[in-house]
Amino acid sequence: MGRPIVAITMGDAAGIGPEIIVKTLADSELRSKARMLVIGDLRRLQLAAGIVSSPLTLRKVTAPSEALFEEGTIDVLDIECIPEDLAWGELSAAAGHGSYLFIEKAVQLAMDHQVDAICTGPLNKAALHAAGHKYPGHTELLAELTGTEEVSMMLTAPKMRVIHVTTHIGLIDAIAKINGDLVYRTIKRGYELLRASGIDNPRIAVCAINPHAGENGLFGYGEEAEKIQPGIEKAQAEGINAFGPLPADTLFFLAGRGDFDLVVAQYHDQGHGPVKVLGLENGVNITVGLPVVRTSVDHGTAFDIAGKNIADHESLLEALRQAVDLAPAREEAL
Repeated sequence: MGRPIVAITMGDAAGIGPEIIVKTLADSELRSKARMLVIGDLRRLQLAAGIVSSPLTLRKVTAPSEALFEEGTIDVLDIECIPEDLAWGELSAAAGHGSYLFIEKAVQLAMDHQVDAICTGPLNKAALHAAGHKYPGHTELLAELTGTEEVSMMLTAPKMRVIHVTTHIGLIDAIAKINGDLVYRTIKRGYELLRASGIDNPRIAVCAINPHAGENGLFGYGEEAEKIQPGIEKAQAEGINAFGPLPADTLFFLAGRGDFDLVVAQYHDQGHGPVKVLGLENGVNITVGLPVVRTSVDHGTAFDIAGKNIADHESLLEALRQAVDLAPAREEAL
């Protein structure tokens, strides 16, 4: 068995995705561990390669089976859809539609087992919506394309992993949505992913909603006991090493020093804030519960610096490393 094939989607063509992809694929150590196939617009990637003065040659393919994965070359499954005169750093429905097409193709290849993992470049939600694709983000789009009813978002950073019970909804709606079964399913998905990645008995800490975990009824309306505790108890009954609900402020400190392998956050900003403080440049987004492996950068399209050869590619590099670690190996062609 050999190196897995990882499909990298280009993301929004007006953002930093094309640049960071070309920079990242110059990393010989990464490429020694997996075979990388970029799904995007070849002309846009060639333009990005010129901007970053890349020594790599871009090679057009129409299917993974045509890719050679040779040193010094980037294999690109070309979906020609980006206008040649597209400006860097400007909102564009054409770029939004392109980002959708790249993801759609990657999912098709993954579901057909032609690639072993997907790593997504950043998209712009406003551009996606302008193109008529009304999704809150990558997570919901991937869930629909794979026919998955429910998934979870996990963010990783140095010394911390966080999985979310709710994500892209308002705070009042998030609190209304949280219940014991959803908390349990989130814990379970995180547990299964960590087990698959080699952690035999992960320690999972679950955040409370209210300050001080409600302080015995002083804060909130009993949400911890009603909405969170039943999910934790159900997980514990199955032998999962789950703790909580714990006050989020102290929990993240404990997780950061290594007391826990995973934090379960109840809503978007509760989980995103601590991870991003630890470093956007090393953050990775993993969609948990899909029938395919998917990781992503933990940053946006950075329109303000797109096309200027100053974007940091470390998050994409780390996202690809994690995709490789999670992807199954496959036999390489002779």
